[in-house]
Amino acid sequence: MTDLDKSSVIDVVVSSDNKCDLCEGSKCCNYITQAIDTPRSIDEFDTLLWQLTHQNVQAYKDEDGWFLLLYTTCQFLQSDGRCGIYETRPQMCRDYTNDYCEYDAPAEEGFELFFDGYQSLLAYCQKRFKKWDKRFTSD
Repeated sequence: MTDLDKSSVIDVVVSSDNKCDLCEGSKCCNYITQAIDTPRSIDEFDTLLWQLTHQNVQAYKDEDGWFLLLYTTCQFLQSDGRCGIYETRPQMCRDYTNDYCEYDAPAEEGFELFFDGYQSLLAYCQKRFKKWDKRFTSD
């Protein structure tokens, strides 16, 4: 880094007030999560596996339970990363706090289990259920 480069570096104090301005891609506005019942049986995991056959769908388990993670951008997210309906945004958005968010650390760090798609869940199911693949063979 040259002296010129060093002089142009500005130290920014990150706070809840400016964190959204510094976030690349408005991470929290590009997905939704949906709580699901804890899968226990082969049939319930098979349903979850079917859900993960779809694009932009993942699943995870954390201290609050099991969730589907659906990557889809809010239709009101503007090109500058701001909310186009900020004054009338849904209560869920109003309740959201960025005190500690994905700007600070990837959400995956807090997951007990994370399935980024079909293959990772399939591998988990094959380990968890000894008879997983035997369902497809005829006796």
